[in-house]
Amino acid sequence: MSRPRPRARSTEQPRLVAFNKPAGVLSQWTDDPHWPGLARLLALPGLVPAGRLDADSEGLLLLTNDGALQARLTGGGTEKTYAVLVAGTPSAPTLDRLRAGVLLGDGPTRPARVTVIARPSWLWPRERPDPPGTWLDITLTEGRNRQIRRMANAVGHPVLRLVRHRVGDNGLDGLAPGAWQDRPLAFFVP
Repeated sequence: MSRPRPRARSTEQPRLVAFNKPAGVLSQWTDDPHWPGLARLLALPGLVPAGRLDADSEGLLLLTNDGALQARLTGGGTEKTYAVLVAGTPSAPTLDRLRAGVLLGDGPTRPARVTVIARPSWLWPRERPDPPGTWLDITLTEGRNRQIRRMANAVGHPVLRLVRHRVGDNGLDGLAPGAWQDRPLAFFVP
């Protein structure tokens, strides 16, 4: 039996790009039958998303050509912060349930930081005004599939709008929907 050959190291410089993903776009390069992919908005060959946002969600999506950086960004422990509009007004005990962790079909979530906030002043308008509800600032240290939506449903307050605005030390920093910019890698160097 032969040993696997070591993979050649890329000669490309590591790169990190922040992209403000609009709602209605997949966090993958290719389209599917219902939604457009990133290639409709970006021409950044060699970069892959570090994490995902579902098609209905908006906000910060990081892309990189560095596999180790991608693993650090998507692994447990990297904080991801969202502005979330939920239906209704969650009670104090409901907010405490979100903070403590919610039992989902795939097990309990880690505790989350959850704060009631005013509609963020930096948030861009959409074609239709946001429906009435309560804005929450939610920070997670894990990234399960549609986690915030499932947590909010589990406590009886479905998500009406979800915008990721921070991953680790990277924020949207004024990026308009569909805009992108290169980011320094210094914070990620071990």
